[in-house]
Amino acid sequence: MKIWVPGDAAAKACGADDVVAAIASAAGLRGREVTIIRNGTRGMVWLEPLVEIEIDGLRHGFGPMTPEDVPALFEDGPHPKALGPVEDIPFFARQSRLTFARCGRNDPLSLADYEAAEGWLGLRRALEIGASATIEEITASGLRGRGGAGFPTGIKWKTVADANAAQKYIVCNADEGDSGSFADRMLMEGDPFCLIEGMAIAALAVGATKGFVYIRSEYPDAIRVFETAIASARDAGIIGPALLGQGPRFDLEVRVGAGAYICGEETSLLNSLEGKRGMVRAKPPLPALEGAFGKPTVMNNVLSLAAVPWIMAHGGAAYAAFGLGRSRGTIPIQIAGNVAHGGLFETGFGLTLGELVNDIGGGTASGRPFKAVQVGGPLGAYHGAEDFDLPICYEAFAEQGGLVGHAGFVVHDETADMLALARYAMEFCAIESCGKCTPCRIGAVRGMETLDRIAAGDAQAIALLQDLCEIMEKGSLCAMGGFTPYPVRSAIRLFPNEFTPLREAAE
Repeated sequence: MKIWVPGDAAAKACGADDVVAAIASAAGLRGREVTIIRNGTRGMVWLEPLVEIEIDGLRHGFGPMTPEDVPALFEDGPHPKALGPVEDIPFFARQSRLTFARCGRNDPLSLADYEAAEGWLGLRRALEIGASATIEEITASGLRGRGGAGFPTGIKWKTVADANAAQKYIVCNADEGDSGSFADRMLMEGDPFCLIEGMAIAALAVGATKGFVYIRSEYPDAIRVFETAIASARDAGIIGPALLGQGPRFDLEVRVGAGAYICGEETSLLNSLEGKRGMVRAKPPLPALEGAFGKPTVMNNVLSLAAVPWIMAHGGAAYAAFGLGRSRGTIPIQIAGNVAHGGLFETGFGLTLGELVNDIGGGTASGRPFKAVQVGGPLGAYHGAEDFDLPICYEAFAEQGGLVGHAGFVVHDETADMLALARYAMEFCAIESCGKCTPCRIGAVRGMETLDRIAAGDAQAIALLQDLCEIMEKGSLCAMGGFTPYPVRSAIRLFPNEFTPLREAAE
C-alpha cells in the first residue's frame, strides 16, 4: 500500500511529520505493509497535511489530516476527511499545470520518477537542436521574467550568448522574500530536478559552464533538498563534466543568503554572491554583460528557469498558446492572507482578479466582506473590488499603477487598517533599504513620519506624501525605493477617507 504525505515545509508546519509517524504506528498495529512517500505539496495549503492513497488506479486525498484521523484510513467504510480523487478537487482541476506539472505527484529526489514524467526531454531536445535554436524557441514562447520586471527571457539569453567572454554564468535568484510568495520554495522542495534542467538548458544556450542558485537561509528544507538533487544529478552524469554525458560541461552550486530583502534585486544578489555587502549596483553595465565576478551572466528567478523544460519539450508555440496579449504562458499564482483557500494556482494569464479572489480563493477566511488584495509583494499595489474585472497580466496591472511581480496575492477583509498598511510599506523599505541612494534611504523614513502626521490629523501632509512618493519612484536606484509608493498611493486612492478622518472632523 502506497501512501503519499508531503515533506514540503508548509505541510510540515501543519503537522505532516506527526501524521507520518501516526501512519507508521497504525500500520504496524494492524500488520499492514505500507510505503510512505514524502512528495511535494499539491499546493492546496488549506488541506495540508494532505494524505494520498491510490484507490482503483487514482490517488485519493484525505485532509487536512491529524494523527487522530489516521486509524480510520485502515478501517472499512468512508473516512470523514475523504476528498475523492485529488485531481478532481475543483481548485486543482481548474489549473493549467505546466511548470508545476510534477509537483506533488513524484518523490522529489527520485531520478526515476522525474525521468518517467517527461524529465530531461527539454534538455535532450536542446542538445539536439543547439544553442541558437534553443534561444529562438524560448523567444517564440514569449516567456518573461516571473520575478518582477517581466523582461523577455529570450532577449536576455541572446545578449549573454552574444557576449564575448571565456567564462559565463547562470545565476538563479531563489531569494524569495515577498510576503505571500512561496512558489520558489514549493518547486525547489517538490520538483528540484526541474530547476536543474532549466538551468542546464540556459547554460547550453548561452555557453555557460557554471551555475549558482542563491537561496535564502530561511529555507532550510529547500536548501537540503536542492543540494541533494544536485549531488544526485552529478552522480548520474546529468550535470558535471558533460551534460547528459554528451554535451558541454556545466555544474551547479548553492549559495545561501542571510535573508536581506534587498538581495532579491539582481545586482545586490550578485554582490552578496561574490562575498560583498548586498548593495545595489548602478546600471549600466547590465548583468548580462558584466554580472557575477564581472562576467556575462544570465540572471533569472526560479519560476522563469523552471518553465524552460516544458517549453523545450513541447515547443515555444505550445507555451505561447496560453496567456493574454504580451503576457504569454502560465503564471503560478500564490494566494495568501485572509483567504479561505490559500495555495498555489497555476493558470494562463488572463484570469480576472475577481475570479481569483472569489471563485478560486473562496473569499475571505474570516467570512467578513473583502476589502483589498495586495499584489506583487510588500511593495505591490492594493486593489479593491472595483478592480475585480482586471485580467491578471503584466500590462493590465501596470496600467492601474500596480505590478504582478512574483504573483503573490495577499487578501484583506474589511477590518484592514489601510493607513497602517501604507505606513508598513514605508517602514519595510526603511528597514530593508541597502542605503545606496538617498530617495530610498531617507525617503522611506520621511514617509513613515509623514504618515504619522496624517494619522494625527495633519491636513497638509497628504500632498507632501504624494510629492515624496514621486521622488522615491523616479529617483531611486532600484525597485526597492521605486515600488514603495505603489501600496501607499493605491491605499490612498482606494480608501481616501481612512487618510483624512481627523482632517474632515476638524473642518
